[in-house]
Amino acid sequence: MPEIHPSSLVDPKAQLHESVRIGPFCTITGDVRLAANVQLLSHVCLYGPLTVGARTTIYPGTCLGLPPQDVKFKLGDVTAGIVVGEDCILREHVTIHSASKSDIPTTIGNNIFMMASSHVGHDAHVHDNVILVNCALLGGHSAIFAGATLGGLAAIHQFCRVGRLAFVGGLSAVTRDIPPFCLSALRGTMQSVNLVGMRRAGVPREHITAVRRAFWHVLRANLPRKETITQLEARGKDCPLIIEMAEFVATAKRPIARGIGGHSDQAAGED
Repeated sequence: MPEIHPSSLVDPKAQLHESVRIGPFCTITGDVRLAANVQLLSHVCLYGPLTVGARTTIYPGTCLGLPPQDVKFKLGDVTAGIVVGEDCILREHVTIHSASKSDIPTTIGNNIFMMASSHVGHDAHVHDNVILVNCALLGGHSAIFAGATLGGLAAIHQFCRVGRLAFVGGLSAVTRDIPPFCLSALRGTMQSVNLVGMRRAGVPREHITAVRRAFWHVLRANLPRKETITQLEARGKDCPLIIEMAEFVATAKRPIARGIGGHSDQAAGED
């Protein structure tokens, strides 16, 4: 049987693995599913529909599954809720809001580290191995790809995307998409590539060099979108990482962040 502190309230609809541990003063409401070895330390509020993967630890003050902060959403509307992956750490006062639609949940991948007071808005998708430092904020429908890191107090505009292994500096406002492997430290711009992140991820030296050259000669030039894609594809014949960057630019629905130091004021995300 799960280990549940007497002061905690657990809805009969909840499905808890026998190895789950729930500390004092927690509240579980509705269709909440907790997998093996999930631990709620204390004062945690969970609202279904919500699924939490194995070995995830949730710290005091965290609230998961509250309604989306969307003026179109009304209490009682059907929501797909939230799915949290395995081996996640959700520190104090983390908030993750339910989806505003009934088909796709707000999704948190595996091995996610959300530090204290970080927030994921409705319908967002956080892919595996992402770190959100204290008070990092994700707007609704945003997407953070695998291995990215968001510094403290970074804010991601709704519908924006941050690419794989990208890095967003603390206090930054992201109002345009940040391509994979790039580094952003000022609003709507990118300054360099995430060398530390690529090295830690085991990216081969020759691919790191190719990505650096693609950034400085293509993304920093702030070319029109079509030309940006064409030049990245040409450079990506021997480097799949550059092809990944080209595909990211090609699928963008928002403008791409400006590369600082380029020769044009036209952003690569604009035709």
